[in-house]
Amino acid sequence: MFKKINLRSRTALVTGAGKGLGKACAIALAEAGAKVIIISRTLSDLTKVEKIIKKTKGSCLKFECDITDLNKFKSILKKIKRLDILVNNAGTNRPEHFTKVKKKNMEYLVELNMKAAFNVAQLCTKKMVELKNRKKVGASIINMSSQLGKVGAPIRSVYNMTKFGVEGLTRGMAFELGKYNIRVNSVCPTFVETPMVKAFFKNKKFKQQMLDNIPLGRAAQENDVSTAVAFLAADSSNSITGTSLMVDGGWTAK
Repeated sequence: MFKKINLRSRTALVTGAGKGLGKACAIALAEAGAKVIIISRTLSDLTKVEKIIKKTKGSCLKFECDITDLNKFKSILKKIKRLDILVNNAGTNRPEHFTKVKKKNMEYLVELNMKAAFNVAQLCTKKMVELKNRKKVGASIINMSSQLGKVGAPIRSVYNMTKFGVEGLTRGMAFELGKYNIRVNSVCPTFVETPMVKAFFKNKKFKQQMLDNIPLGRAAQENDVSTAVAFLAADSSNSITGTSLMVDGGWTAK
């Protein structure tokens, strides 16, 4: 029997939900029936996402929070009764040649892309296992990784390091959390036409170099990634854990 993406009665939390992939994922989960908790550093961005979700008759709660602020994130979780889905999405990149990487930029990327991702996942897992029948109903954690968690690329050595770390974290979590019926996977996009990537693509030479590496010959769209996330969040993928869903247009097939 075909299993539809149905997230009714589920509560999902999405970090970095104000723009780009986080915004697209939050909207997709809400459209699938989930009650969505959206978190971002910028309240005005969250308000825009909230309006879109409410127009589709979805349910949404918003919280302004920098996820590197662990105490503030903890206080948000205390306000939530239950949690079934985490989209561990917040992250960024600051491209620099390896020999010219600034210490402050390296430390910031590690702090956000790795340490905060770990802390958010750990705290949300503790929230998930509070539910008495968790093993019966299950849960899903989706870590937002990248094709660059699988292969290297120019001027992205620090980003590579952090996303390879996310891939390792995903597999370790999957082994440990299977006993709770909590599935853990990553989604690995290629370059997606988000506001951040569009800024990179203003360099036409760089854009063409990237497109030449994608067998499909095009960048991904936000809904390509949000559809993959919604699939991994739902029972339609209830035997999938500890793996990566590549949304890379064939980049890593070479």
